[in-house]
Amino acid sequence: MLLIVTTINAQKTMKLSTPPYLKKGDTIAIVAPAGILKNRKQVITDARKLVEGWGLKVVIGKHVFTQANHFAGTDEQRCQDFQEALDNSNIKAIWSARGGYGSVRILDKLDFTKFKENPKWIIGYSDITAFHNHVHNLGIETLHAMMGTSMQDKPEDITETIETFRKTLFGEQLQYTIKSSKDNRKGAAEGVLVGGNIAILASMLGSSSQLNTDGKILFIEEIGEYKYAIDRMLQSLKRAGYFTKVKGVIVGDMTKIRKNTTPWGTSIEQLILDIVPDDIPVLFGFPAGHEPDNRALIMGREIKLSINDKLSSVSFK
Repeated sequence: MLLIVTTINAQKTMKLSTPPYLKKGDTIAIVAPAGILKNRKQVITDARKLVEGWGLKVVIGKHVFTQANHFAGTDEQRCQDFQEALDNSNIKAIWSARGGYGSVRILDKLDFTKFKENPKWIIGYSDITAFHNHVHNLGIETLHAMMGTSMQDKPEDITETIETFRKTLFGEQLQYTIKSSKDNRKGAAEGVLVGGNIAILASMLGSSSQLNTDGKILFIEEIGEYKYAIDRMLQSLKRAGYFTKVKGVIVGDMTKIRKNTTPWGTSIEQLILDIVPDDIPVLFGFPAGHEPDNRALIMGREIKLSINDKLSSVSFK
C-alpha cells in the first residue's frame, strides 16, 4: 500500500516526457496485447499499408494472429511481443492491433527499464487504457488513437481518425473545436489530460497503475455497458478521489449503452453530471472512443479546455 500511495502522490509534480515524434524511415511495431484477432489479417494488412504510405516501416509481432481462447496468444506470448517492441531501439512506436481484454494480464510481466531510457509512443484505446495509466505513472506520454482494426472502416469514413493519428505521430499541433452539447457544464480549465475507458480505469484502482487526477483533466468513454454499471464504476472512481480535485471532465463516446429491464430513469449525461462536482466543467460529445470518428488524444499532455454555448475547444500545448 505504501508503494501505491507514493506512486500516486509522485504524479502531482511529475513532468512527463514526450517520446520522439516519428519521421520517414522510422519503424512502428504492430502488436496484440489483448483480444484475439479472428479473420483480421486483411485489416491488419490495410493498417500496415496505411502507415507505410506515410514513409514508415512496419514490423508485426510474431504472435499477433495466435489464438489462445479469448486472447491473441497466451499471456507469455503477448508479453514476449510487447517486450521485444519495448526493448528494440529501432522501433519508435508500438501500435496495438486491437483492444478487447487482456492488457492488464501482462502489465506486471513487462520490464519497462529500456523503455524508460528510450521512450516510444504506445498507441491504442479501450483496453489499452491499462497502458495509458501505467505508463503515465512512469512519467511518459502515450497516444489514445485508432488501432490496427480501425481500418475495418472505409478510409473515407474515418478521415479525421486517420489524419489526427498521423498528425500526432509526426508532431503536428492538435486542436479541436466541436459543437457544444446542451448538456455541457460550461467553463474553462487547464491541466494534464489523463483517463480512458471507464471499466479499465476502475480496474486499475488499488494498484500502482491507479491515476492521480488532482489538477488534471479526465477523459472518459465506454461501450456496451448498462447505465447502472457505468454509475457503479464512476462511483468507485469518485470514492477513490478521481473527482475531488479534477479540473475538468471530457466525455467521449458512450457507445451501445445496454437497456436494463428496470429503467435507470435519467440520461447518461445526467448520470455523469450527478457524479462530477457542480463547479467542474464537463464537455460531452467529444469524438473519441468506440465510434468511427475517433480523434487522437495525447495522454499526459497539458491541454486547455474551453466550454461555451455554441462551440467548445480542446487545445494541446
